[in-house]
Amino acid sequence: MQSHSSQSNWLRSYYFTRAAFSSIWLSAAVLLGGQLGPAAFLLVIYPVWDALANLVDARVNGGLKANPSQALNVVVSLITALAVVIAVSNSTYAVLAVFGVWAILSGVLQLYTGVRRWRTYGAQWVMILSGAQSALAGGFMISQSLGTAVPTILDIVPYAGFGAFYFLLSAIWLVVAAYRKAQA
Repeated sequence: MQSHSSQSNWLRSYYFTRAAFSSIWLSAAVLLGGQLGPAAFLLVIYPVWDALANLVDARVNGGLKANPSQALNVVVSLITALAVVIAVSNSTYAVLAVFGVWAILSGVLQLYTGVRRWRTYGAQWVMILSGAQSALAGGFMISQSLGTAVPTILDIVPYAGFGAFYFLLSAIWLVVAAYRKAQA
């Protein structure tokens, strides 16, 4: 396990990286979302990235055994990627439903990870809020998938946008906390 200082540095870098990826994904979704091939790729790569990010973060912080919520999130995200591959060939309604279920599950797991980290490293309120909002957004996506309006990748863009915002805010919050601690 890392020291408190190196862990805070890792989390800052990790959160900035997650914010950057989500921002790039969001931009690509808006620019390429009308094209079936690129949209399908983006829909699959998003949960794959989440699985990879959780895997790397868990390994840096003691391994998957020490981070059960992230280990489960890796599995959930990889299953989601496979489900998206299947759903893309079925319907956009199915894709949105898959993303909704994933948002709920990954949101609850992120919330748990944030609570667990708060005890040791603090400054996790944004990740806790993000996890809770992810779960609520998942419910909204599922309800949209049952509607009559034909879903597109643009229905997932707000979810990714809030994710980018929360990861960026978390990184900035940790920078401010480290600065305050250094000044004290």
